[in-house]
Amino acid sequence: MSYLFTSESVSEGHPDKVCDRVSDTVLDLFLSQDNQARVACETLATTNRVVLAGEVRAPEDKLDGIMAAIEPAVRAAIKDIGYEQEKFHHAHFEFQNYLHEQSAHIAQGVDEAHGKEEGAGDQGLMFGYACRETDELMPAPIHYSHGILQRLAVMRKSDSDSILRPDAKSQLTVIYDDEGRITGVDKIVLSTQHAVGASQDDIRRLVTPVIADVLPEGWMVSPEDLLINPTGTFEIGGPDGDAGLTGRKIIVDTYGGAAPHGGGAFSGKDPTKVDRSAAYAARYLAKNVVASGLAEKCTIQLAYAIGVAEPVSVYVDTHGTGTGNDNSLQDQLRGLVDLTPKGIRTHLGLNAPIYAPTSAYGHFGRKAGEAGAGTFPWEAVDIAAKLL
Repeated sequence: MSYLFTSESVSEGHPDKVCDRVSDTVLDLFLSQDNQARVACETLATTNRVVLAGEVRAPEDKLDGIMAAIEPAVRAAIKDIGYEQEKFHHAHFEFQNYLHEQSAHIAQGVDEAHGKEEGAGDQGLMFGYACRETDELMPAPIHYSHGILQRLAVMRKSDSDSILRPDAKSQLTVIYDDEGRITGVDKIVLSTQHAVGASQDDIRRLVTPVIADVLPEGWMVSPEDLLINPTGTFEIGGPDGDAGLTGRKIIVDTYGGAAPHGGGAFSGKDPTKVDRSAAYAARYLAKNVVASGLAEKCTIQLAYAIGVAEPVSVYVDTHGTGTGNDNSLQDQLRGLVDLTPKGIRTHLGLNAPIYAPTSAYGHFGRKAGEAGAGTFPWEAVDIAAKLL
């Protein structure tokens, strides 16, 4: 029996994604000065206001300089997104910084000490997933939803007279046959903020060829199934249109609902937080399993206890598509990658300022190094050849 499956993406100008970008910009700033810095930065954005809260740790001789650099870095990030609106402008919003020192009780569970390995920064469960629906080994609905918005962002930023504005959402409903193979697309939805006075028809004429170009041949829908700005007008957008918070788009960040999510958000968290680093490790392992040819799709779950180094569980599921035994794969993966928090960070090179590019268009399905040296290292398939 055939079925439909839908995933959405949101642009870098979506209010929640603005906050993810700010939080990851703060994280990168700390890591650029101290690769062992601890950061848990939450951001709120609303009409002409950005507020930071959370906890940080860095050497005393660097902390004051980092803190002084935060506001200019945040304003530069929001300028790069493209916000120059009357009620949300990178140069004029009110900025408040309530970051404070990391809790000593959290630090004592995480820090490496005499006779004690570095522990996980929190308990929790994380999932990784890969499948053969796209060359990037990602589910097609989320992959192409991201691709549409990425292409439109490039178009908007390259044309100073563009009628497009930063806030946008896309959604793709894909048709699968009874064996789980994609046979086409049923509906596409795109809502994009636009210049005052631009009509629905203006937007449709502009974006339709872009969408068609992003999708594989034969996937474009009829005009009736292409829903463009279905509310009619979308002039007020971004944090002025709706308040944003860090970490509210976790399904957009991962697999579009095609795989489980452990619940933890990523942005603003340094890589001692296994919410982030172990989710990256799980994607890395799952992608390498599928890239090796040993399965058509693979889900991996890792789970941790706060202050404990080794994962409390590792689970591999190839959904009946594997050529061998899932338990054997689990043992091989644990032998190839040290899944302690320190081991993950070392293997993937996560103690580096590589996080701002992850804050929009998904943390997965990207190309290793696509946004600069060391970025998206969890997308490498360097252990695939070692799997049997």
